[in-house]
Amino acid sequence: MTPAQPIPVTIVTGFLGAGKTTLLRSLVQRRQTRRLALLINEFGEVTIDGDLMRAMSNSGDDAEHVRIHDFSYGLIAYGDDERFVPTMLALAARRAQVDHVLIETSGLALPTAVMESLQTPELAAHFILDATLAVVDTPLLLDDRFAQGSNTDNAVADMFGRQLEYADVVVLNKIDDLSEGQLLDAEQRVRSCAPNVRFLELAYKAQLDIRLALGLRLHQPTLQVHQHTYTHVRMPGVDASVLADQGRLNGHAHSGLGAHSHGLATHKHFHEQDPGWLSFTLRSQSPQPADKLKQAITEAAKSEPILRTKGFVRTLEGKRPQLVQGVRTRVTMNADAANETVETDKSELVFIGYHPSRSKVAALLSELTGTNWK
Repeated sequence: MTPAQPIPVTIVTGFLGAGKTTLLRSLVQRRQTRRLALLINEFGEVTIDGDLMRAMSNSGDDAEHVRIHDFSYGLIAYGDDERFVPTMLALAARRAQVDHVLIETSGLALPTAVMESLQTPELAAHFILDATLAVVDTPLLLDDRFAQGSNTDNAVADMFGRQLEYADVVVLNKIDDLSEGQLLDAEQRVRSCAPNVRFLELAYKAQLDIRLALGLRLHQPTLQVHQHTYTHVRMPGVDASVLADQGRLNGHAHSGLGAHSHGLATHKHFHEQDPGWLSFTLRSQSPQPADKLKQAITEAAKSEPILRTKGFVRTLEGKRPQLVQGVRTRVTMNADAANETVETDKSELVFIGYHPSRSKVAALLSELTGTNWK
């Protein structure tokens, strides 16, 4: 009896607010006949991104063929994550109903934890890494927001650089208003930061051709505990040919794990070494003045090292939840098309930053909106 082919896994990584979930939503919408399992990892306690994906997938054919699993309040596949392996094994048991697994890591996680877990005896027989995609907030890259500087800047730059280092494909996102010269500049910056990245792709309107994201087959490993091997593979495309430099497919030569220390210690203890990354949730039972709340979130990001804000709020205009997305001082608020029939009586916002003060942010939002946040 021929053994079942391993299920391909695509890891989507990228720093806070890069647009990973939006990009994933577009891939799900273009999945064609693929039956997908999505693992959505969020650093905060509230599953905002998972809820967005679920709202979009809970209708029509997607409801049956797209399964979503939330991994909130932590870092997926890291040492203290007791759910990752059991969830993956449960997917393996449903092999006939799963064509591809997509894993969105938290903006503060490295993809290496998942990559390493996929090579363990428990999972290697069932899964194979298809590719690792790193999504980049291109305007922030061009604005030197990932450069070294203050303590916060250094922590951001370190995480951003590590995420790119382990990527096969870098996706330049949020590029609709950028010129060709700016895109070339962005590509040069990515290449300088991560010279081993194989491909750079452009995501106009946060959309990526599914052929550039799924089924790339960039990894063809065999399970060996201390020795990495690789198979000569053909790159995707009609006119594809075998790479002249097959060493690029060797885990010890490209952005795979082989070039880095073995074992989970390098990522398992990353946040133990740098406990400054914090997340907290603020809630209000009062309807919110939309413009004042946007200004309050902006002011909070100016006064505190807040790098990411997201959540749903009830405004004075009605009970339909408004989706709030904040990246540093850039804040948007609008009704989410996937939640047209949903109503809410409260507001809930997740804040992520480097040594932020929960009490100061709560006080600022309360003062500027005239409502109680706690």
